[in-house]
Amino acid sequence: MAEQEAHLDGIVPSSLLPPFRARLAVALVSLACFARSYDGDFVFDDSEAIVNNKVAGVVGRADLLGALFFLLSFLSYCRAFRESGREGPRPILWVMLSILLGAVAMLCKEQGVTVLGLNAVFDMLVVGKLNVLDVLQRVLRKHRSSEVLGGGGPRRAGLLCRVALLATGAAGVLYARWKIMGTGPPAFTEVDNPASFADSLLVRAVNYNYYYSLNAWLLLCPWWLCFDWSMGCLPLITSPRDLRVLALVALWLCLAGLLGQALCSQDGHKRRVLTLGLGLLVIPFLPASNLFFRVGFVVAERVLYLPSAGYCVLLTMGLGALGRHTGKKKVIAALVQGVLLLNTLRCVARSGEWRSEERLFRSALSVCPLNAKVHYNVGKNLADRGNQTAAIRYYREAVRLNPKYVHAMNNLGNILKEKNELQEAEELLSLAVQIQPDFAAAWMNLGIVQNSLKRFEAAEQSYRTAIRHRRKYPDCYYNLGRLYADLNRHVDALNAWRNATVLKPGHSLAWNNMIILLDNTGNLAQAEAVGREALELIPNDHSLMFSLANVLGKSQKYKESEALFLKAIKAHPNAASYHGNLAVLYHRWGHLHLAKKHYEISLQLDPTAAGTKENYGLLRRKLEQTQKKGG
Repeated sequence: MAEQEAHLDGIVPSSLLPPFRARLAVALVSLACFARSYDGDFVFDDSEAIVNNKVAGVVGRADLLGALFFLLSFLSYCRAFRESGREGPRPILWVMLSILLGAVAMLCKEQGVTVLGLNAVFDMLVVGKLNVLDVLQRVLRKHRSSEVLGGGGPRRAGLLCRVALLATGAAGVLYARWKIMGTGPPAFTEVDNPASFADSLLVRAVNYNYYYSLNAWLLLCPWWLCFDWSMGCLPLITSPRDLRVLALVALWLCLAGLLGQALCSQDGHKRRVLTLGLGLLVIPFLPASNLFFRVGFVVAERVLYLPSAGYCVLLTMGLGALGRHTGKKKVIAALVQGVLLLNTLRCVARSGEWRSEERLFRSALSVCPLNAKVHYNVGKNLADRGNQTAAIRYYREAVRLNPKYVHAMNNLGNILKEKNELQEAEELLSLAVQIQPDFAAAWMNLGIVQNSLKRFEAAEQSYRTAIRHRRKYPDCYYNLGRLYADLNRHVDALNAWRNATVLKPGHSLAWNNMIILLDNTGNLAQAEAVGREALELIPNDHSLMFSLANVLGKSQKYKESEALFLKAIKAHPNAASYHGNLAVLYHRWGHLHLAKKHYEISLQLDPTAAGTKENYGLLRRKLEQTQKKGG
C-alpha cells in the first residue's frame, strides 16, 4: 500500500505503451517543447559567453559532453544498485565519475558542487536506505538502533566510503573554483542583489525568504518568466503590512508540513521518498540562497533546473496520495494530464520567446516593468536594428527607473551624439563618468562629443582618462589620433593610430587613416609601406585596397594601382568614389575611353559628386579636341 503513494500508475497507467515506445513518446514530447528555438539566435548572455568567446567551441563541447556523461553515469549508477544491490568497484567508479563531472560543471556554472550533493543524497536515501528519523533519535540519544543505514556490515561501510569520496571531491572542486576566482568572492553591486545590501538583518532575511517563495512559485506555476530579475524588478519588502509577506509564510508552512512527514511518518518508504524529494529540492538551491555568500542575482531561473527534480518527486507522491485517499482517480488523472499539457504549452511558448533577443526582451516588459535592465536591453536591440528613435524612448525610461544606470546613459549619449544633440549627450556622459569614474567607454564617448564641440583640450583629457582606466583600448587610440589630426599634430596622430593597430592589428580605420594622412602630407613612400603592411594583415579589406591604390597612382605605378582599384570595385561595386578615382587614374594614364566609362558609372551612383563632374567635363573636352584633330 505504501508503494502506491509514490506512484501514479494506479491513476494514470504507465503501461499503456511498451517501455520503448513510452520512452520514445517522452523524448518526442520533450523535443516538441523546445523545437521552436533549436535554430534560434544566441541571445542575451549567450552572445558574450558563446558568440564572442574565443574558446566557445571548446567550452560548448565540454558542457555538452559533461551533461551526456552525467546522465549516463547517473542512470548506470541507479541500475547498478537496482540489480541485487551488489557492492564492488562499479559504484566507486561512478562516484569518481560524478566527482569529475561535478568539477567540470563547477568550472562552468554555479551548481557544480550540487551534482556531488545529489549523488550523495541519492546514495544515502535510496541505496543505503538511510532512516532519517532513526538518525535524529540516535543523535538525541533516544534510540540506539544499529540499523540506521538500512543494514550493517559491507553495505554501511560502502556507503560511508562513497559519501566520504563525494565530500572530498566537493571540497577539492570548491577549492579549485576559489582559486580560479582569485581567492575571493566576485564583486556585485546593489542593483544586482538589493536585499544583500540592506542595512537591516531582518529586512535581508525577509526578502531572502520572499525570493525563496517566488522560486517555489515559479516551480509550481512557471508563468512569470524573465531573462533578468535585477534593477528594481522586485522592490524590497520593508514593512510588515506588505502583503508579499504572506508568500514566505505559506512557503514555510508547506515546507514544515513536508519536513514533519519526512521525519515522523510511520511509513519508512514514505519517509525516504519525501526526504529524497526535499533533498533534491533544497540542496541544489543552496548555492543561490545567499546563506553562504552573496550571489549576483535576485531570481535566476537556471538555478531551478536541478531543484525541479525534487519538485517532480514531491508532486508525484502528493498526487498519488491524493488519488488514493479521495478515490477520485479520474479527476486526478485529468488534473495530471491538464498540468502536463499546460506546462508543455508554456514550454513551447517560452521556447519561441528565446528565438531572438527582440522577443526575449519584449516578453520581460510585462513581467518586470520596473526593471531598468529590461528597458535598456529593449532599447539596445532597437538601436542595433537601426530604430534609434524608439531606442531613445526605452533608454530614457531605463535612466528614469535607475538614475545611476551608467550603461543606459552611455548608449543614450551615443545616439544623441549621432543625432547632433551634443549638449545633452555631453551632460549624460559627464554624469555617467561622475557616477562611475572608471567607466572607460563613457570617457571615450565624452571625448568624441567634446571633440565635436571643438573643446579639444577637454577631449584629449577624456581620451587620456579612458586609456588610463583601460590600457588596451584601440578604439580610444583611434579617436585620439583623429583629434590630433584635426589639430594638425600629425606625428601624434600617427603614433596614436599605430598604437591602435598594435593593440588590434585588424583595426582597418586606424590603418586607413595612417595611409590617408601620409598621402595628404606627401609621404608617398611611407604611405605605400603602411598600406602594404595593412593589406598583409587584412587582405580582403576593400577600403585599404582603395587607399593604397590612390597612393600607387600618385607614384605612377599605374598597373599595380589599377589592379587594386578593380579588386576594390569587385568587393564593393556600388562605391562611387572607387569608380571615380579609377577614372582619374585612367585619365592620367591616357586610357581616356576607360576613364569615360568609370566617370559615367561614378556619376550614376552619385550624381552630386562635384569633383567627378569637373573631371568628367575636362575629359569630354579633351575627347572632343582629339576627335576634331583626328577629323
